[in-house]
Amino acid sequence: MGVRRMSLPDRIYSTLNYAVLLIFCVTALYPFLYFLALSFNDGYDAMKGGIYFIPRVFTLQNYSKAFNNPLILNSFFISIARTVVVTVLSVLLTAMLAYGLSRKGLPGRKYIVFFFFFTTLFSGGLIPTFILFRQLHIINTFWVLVLPSLYNFFNAIVMKTFFDGIPAGLTESAKIDGAGELSVFWRIILPLSLPVMATIALFVGVGCWNDWFTGQFFIQNEKLQPAATFLNKMISEASFQSMTSSNGGSSIQNMNQAQMELRGVTPEALRMTFVIIITTPIICVYPFLQKYFVKGVLVGSLKE
Repeated sequence: MGVRRMSLPDRIYSTLNYAVLLIFCVTALYPFLYFLALSFNDGYDAMKGGIYFIPRVFTLQNYSKAFNNPLILNSFFISIARTVVVTVLSVLLTAMLAYGLSRKGLPGRKYIVFFFFFTTLFSGGLIPTFILFRQLHIINTFWVLVLPSLYNFFNAIVMKTFFDGIPAGLTESAKIDGAGELSVFWRIILPLSLPVMATIALFVGVGCWNDWFTGQFFIQNEKLQPAATFLNKMISEASFQSMTSSNGGSSIQNMNQAQMELRGVTPEALRMTFVIIITTPIICVYPFLQKYFVKGVLVGSLKE
């Protein structure tokens, strides 16, 4: 059989489609390449401008300065520990909740789903949340980074929709063979749910990794603050120092900044370096989850 030749309208559509996708790809990729070039460039030279894709004066001093800072390394490890713990526990607990809600024999299932949905419509605000965390004695502890992030109703609904699409005959045949609900969940439901579980894991992991708000308002100990919070503090302090230095500033701040610039490491270059450091793990993990993500994110869009 010969290959069907594309008509002129099809070729025009394909060309425009690829052009738009290429523009979006370049738009999303260029900021990362720009930060990467600045992170490997001499900070004092970068202040002159004119760097777009590749470093002009290559140096590793920015990364050496970043990894020699114990607070930066500690915040990095806190983010890794939090992301791993929250992702594993959240996916497991959400799957258990979604499996229970997907069982048609659950008494009062409609009312339970409505209750969970109703609680997502309102928020108590920052002050009631702070009071609740203080009464739970998790303020300024590692658990304030973990416990509030374990539940998300949207993730539970996505999983429930996926579980509803699993043929009921599989669970019924397992129960006839003597399997209980827990055995059905572990041996049948979870192995068949890898796409949606990978999707939820990606949602939860990225959300935890990028969350700076929790560490900013509920943790005062710098040794417990995650990387995103530490980066936000660096940006805020650098902006404040630039304002004070433009108005004269203090001699100590100006002296410290001058010493960093003499070594080729400026506050701006250090911020770019830290952005690359905290972005790289997510970029490395995403390709391994992409094949599951594409399938899981479309769950519920097709019906038999």
